[in-house]
Amino acid sequence: MDAVDATVEKLRAQCLSRGASGIQGLARFFRRLDRDRSLSLDAGELQRGLAELGMALDMAEAEGVCRRWDRDGNGVLDLEEFLRALRAREAIIAVAFAKLDRSGDGVVTVGDLRGVYSGRTHPKVQSGQWTEEEVLRRFLDNFDSSQDGQVTLAEFQDYYSGVSASVDSDEEFVAMMTSAWRL
Repeated sequence: MDAVDATVEKLRAQCLSRGASGIQGLARFFRRLDRDRSLSLDAGELQRGLAELGMALDMAEAEGVCRRWDRDGNGVLDLEEFLRALRAREAIIAVAFAKLDRSGDGVVTVGDLRGVYSGRTHPKVQSGQWTEEEVLRRFLDNFDSSQDGQVTLAEFQDYYSGVSASVDSDEEFVAMMTSAWRL
């Protein structure tokens, strides 16, 4: 688990310790921190806010949190983006994505998959119909909504939001993801 994930886990624990209204309370807290009323937090605002919660981060860590959860790429963390990061299902999806993203560049490519999985035992590879590269590419295509040969965290999360809708509890979803991705 890297520093950004550790920070999110600390925030999640803080929310749980506050009871059912924890995330709502945290959302109100972040809105108070939004001094320019932009409905988003830059790394400085986030850093100051987390310090008030007793979670001291240096600027690089605060910037890392912003980058990790900034889904629209606008350089700031919308409140909804950060609250989404606090949910257990989102966190396990991010862990699975990180396992696939061997290069750590925020996108999963066939090259990343080669470092994690082998397609050699796929029936179509063994029969000579496909190459191992084709197996990995077709696997990646399941998640690649833009069909550009790379999968972003947002695309991976979008795929699993559909899967998540059919799983009743967070515990079941986390167990399924842990088993499927060998986390």
